[in-house]
Amino acid sequence: MDDLFSDAVKSLLTDHCTPAVVRAIEAGQTRAVLWQQLEASGFTDALVPESAGGAGLSLADVYPVLELCGSFAVPVPWGETLLARGLIARAGVRVPVGSVVMGTGRVGPDGQLHGNQVRCGSQADWVLLSSLGECRLLPAAGAQVQVAGFCLDAQMSWPQSAWDAAQVVPGTHDLMTLQAALYAAQLAGALMAVFSRTLQYANDRQQFGKPIGKFQAIQHQLSVMSEHAFAARMAAQLGLRTEGSVPDRLRVAMAKARTSEAALEVAALSHSVHGAIGFTREFDLQLYTRRLHAWRQAAGSESYWHDVLGQALLDSPEPLSLDLIRTLTDVVV
Repeated sequence: MDDLFSDAVKSLLTDHCTPAVVRAIEAGQTRAVLWQQLEASGFTDALVPESAGGAGLSLADVYPVLELCGSFAVPVPWGETLLARGLIARAGVRVPVGSVVMGTGRVGPDGQLHGNQVRCGSQADWVLLSSLGECRLLPAAGAQVQVAGFCLDAQMSWPQSAWDAAQVVPGTHDLMTLQAALYAAQLAGALMAVFSRTLQYANDRQQFGKPIGKFQAIQHQLSVMSEHAFAARMAAQLGLRTEGSVPDRLRVAMAKARTSEAALEVAALSHSVHGAIGFTREFDLQLYTRRLHAWRQAAGSESYWHDVLGQALLDSPEPLSLDLIRTLTDVVV
């Protein structure tokens, strides 16, 4: 299943999500052409039950799609929409047409509902917002939007009347954990992309008559990058290891903590190997390392999820770290 998904999604993104397309959308050009190609592929409804017209797959099944979103720096909320549509359909609500992002909100002193930094909010048609103890689906077109942090993210606000009129998505939904699972997978993909590009650069770049990858100092940096990238990928896969559509919170905590840790190290080492060229607008590396830093903070950084794991350890009847690790990493085949 992994190979089937990976090959199909990789081919799709290779053709339609090039670095030039990513740059264009980041610069404010329309996402319509790319989104139409992604929507037409059918993967967007992979988690929607078959009875509602989807594929009825599990989170573990769609992991390759989410990882490749990071590998190709996809500049539209494809992974977010995939997860949100599955959640909405399982709640018995009609799945909306268009892209969906997730976020949390609060009512401000001005009486408006404010969405905290909504990841990829500037590229969304709908926002599945958690506020006041419930989730509702709000149209992005009705929001006041300001760029916040990363260029595709947004600070969004709606009048109270928009919240009152919005479609309720019944049930108790842990959107933050679901988002953390998504960003762990996307971080894993971006980490592998940064490592492979840095390795290629080290083999191509000549200094003193030989590739810089032949120097011991560079080899050491590449080996550390490899350790972080592959460990993070394994953690992200475990984070989505479930037969259903709801991730295990502690596994997600482990996955997001490990991938966020790796993001800092790999971004720093990759730019060290590349030197000043890695920071330039024209060079592709910065498309990925900027996402490493943005996604590291999204849905909780490593310190937040370390606290979650630490509290779970303290709350267990016999608080042994090894037992918790075994519980989180054991996979039944």
